[in-house]
Amino acid sequence: MGGTPGVRLTKARLPPAYAAAVRRSVRVTVSAAAGFYLFLYGFDSAVAATYALFAAVAMAGLSHIPGTGRQRAATLLPVVPACWVLITIGTYLSVRTWSAVLGMLVVGFVLAFMAVGGPRPAGAAPGLQLMYILPSFPPYVPESLGERLVGATVGLALLILAEAFLLPDRAPGVPYRELAARAADHAGRCAGDLVSAPYTLGDRARRAARELSGGLRSSRVPEAERPAGPGVRARALAHTGLAARTLLGRLAALPPPVGGPAETRKWPAVLRAVHDACRETAALLRGQEGPADTRSRLQDLRHALAEGAEPGATPAGLRRHAAVLEVADAALAMSMAAEIAVRGRAAPAAAPGRFWYARMRAPQLWWRRLSGHAGQRSVFFQNAVRIALALAAARTIAGLDTLPHGFWMLLATLTLTRTTARETRSTVRVALTGTLVGAVVVAALLSLVGTDTTVYAAALPPLMLVAFTLGPVKGVGWAQAMFTMVVALVFAQLAPATWQLAEFRLLDVVAGSAVGAVFGLLAWPKGAHDELRRSVATMLRSAAETVVATTSQLATGGARAPVAATSPGHRSLQHALIMAESAYAQYRSEPKALDSAGDTQDWQAALLSGHHTLWGADRLLVPLEPTVVPPLPQESAEAVTRIGDRVAAGMLLVSARLDPIGDTPGTPAAVGARDFADFAAEPPGAPRRYYAAVEWLDALMTDMERLAGDHK
Repeated sequence: MGGTPGVRLTKARLPPAYAAAVRRSVRVTVSAAAGFYLFLYGFDSAVAATYALFAAVAMAGLSHIPGTGRQRAATLLPVVPACWVLITIGTYLSVRTWSAVLGMLVVGFVLAFMAVGGPRPAGAAPGLQLMYILPSFPPYVPESLGERLVGATVGLALLILAEAFLLPDRAPGVPYRELAARAADHAGRCAGDLVSAPYTLGDRARRAARELSGGLRSSRVPEAERPAGPGVRARALAHTGLAARTLLGRLAALPPPVGGPAETRKWPAVLRAVHDACRETAALLRGQEGPADTRSRLQDLRHALAEGAEPGATPAGLRRHAAVLEVADAALAMSMAAEIAVRGRAAPAAAPGRFWYARMRAPQLWWRRLSGHAGQRSVFFQNAVRIALALAAARTIAGLDTLPHGFWMLLATLTLTRTTARETRSTVRVALTGTLVGAVVVAALLSLVGTDTTVYAAALPPLMLVAFTLGPVKGVGWAQAMFTMVVALVFAQLAPATWQLAEFRLLDVVAGSAVGAVFGLLAWPKGAHDELRRSVATMLRSAAETVVATTSQLATGGARAPVAATSPGHRSLQHALIMAESAYAQYRSEPKALDSAGDTQDWQAALLSGHHTLWGADRLLVPLEPTVVPPLPQESAEAVTRIGDRVAAGMLLVSARLDPIGDTPGTPAAVGARDFADFAAEPPGAPRRYYAAVEWLDALMTDMERLAGDHK
């Protein structure tokens, strides 16, 4: 009888997925049921009761806003006035089917396109769609608008309070600022270690650098913590993470010094300044104020290292100096980005090219984000068009055929349409099975109970608890079965209902899922897989243009000023990179694509190569202050031009492999170029700028070999 109580307690503990689902189910059930019963039985208002319940269900059950309960509550506060607008528009446009359909087309696109703003707007969009769908059906009763708004407001208020105070969630993960601070801390320790013998990092430090760098990838960060928004702070925090990853990689790859005193005179001071700047950055990200002069000191030392005389320096020493300059540039970028991330537009003026967003206001940044994705090559645009057309078609069918409870049809279209035709078909099949099971149970229940609303009122809260617990964990089949029973108990209390209510529910789901399947098949049926290949290929072609233009300007020299603040092709490459990153984000969210079961392409490495191209070109061509750069000596100019052309050719070959066209050779030429002698060339009198460019180009060629599978 004794046993081991601790063991029994552990076995009885809910798995994390169920525990989180139970907490959210309690919150949505309490808020939805409280508003529903308050208005239906307290104030005898079926309209307000309906909107109170569906507002809570839409924004907590249908939406998937990431984060803790309090984070979701903060997201829901600005959603309340948006719901007022959507309910008002839907109420007045329901006067005619054509006006409701037109409104559905516009509203559906706008709300779906909100996903460009990051995980939180994307998560709230489905619930907001329902707040337009619900009032857009007959009867046309604008005089009931007040009841609708009051009901929705109370339902949302109850949900916000429940999210904020009822069964609080544990934090989903380490905040991104803390992850960046840890990376900066480790980078500072690495820089300090590299100042003294043996001048290289040990295996433990390298492993830690890789782990911290990988931890900053968006794929490893909880959605609520990802800096994915268009605002100044979110952009700067993402920039901080990218700079920290670059800095850790540069420190791990820094070669040991060679030669005599002429080659070891300045770089130790630079690394010490990097150490101090990293420590200051980590403290700033954690809300602590440190010394304010470390970044300016690093800038001065970096400038002295880049422009100082080079008496007696060997080519190996020049390569070392070039590598130290890359370390310093990455540390400066991380420091400036972190300050913008913490202080926003109040941060001191930063380089306008790399930190072009630092002085922009939120509307300008939102416009940049929206206009950048306003084209058919954007997966956000594709998804918005797909869902808007599907919802408009479903609203047309529901209006022309006057389906009972036609909004269920649109709800099915909204929830069952996926980004690939294969996934949509699979989802619809499981959903229809679940709906059929739920409809059978509902028909039996309605036949047995009849019009006794007391039974339905007593059964609704526990059923909602079970439905909103099992649905998110068990999948779409369970969700549809349970939700079918929930809506039946709701509408059985609003008006007398027979077993035919289950029949209407099944009919609407079948019709809505059919519309979703059709548009999933017609509009970009393969989802993000093909678009990812095209967008990465486009990004590599733009990167090739940037490489050629950069090496050409390096060879010819000329006036340089930070006013221009960007390298050739910077904006085009940046836009192409954004398109590729958004396609990759959607690709990762999808199940296996139609033809991607054996896809072993390292897409993350492809995206990083775009960032390396962008940052390297800026580092080589954008000075800290106005200057006139002399042309490279002839032999050095010819060598760097040949290397740049070879790297650009490698990028074009990889792009052709990723996105072949009709006349692309079946067996493309090898990308590898380790036998290309110019990579190791040491032209007489070559300045430090030459070796800095060669280091950058060599790293890019290694990226291309890895992407092509030629790297050993």
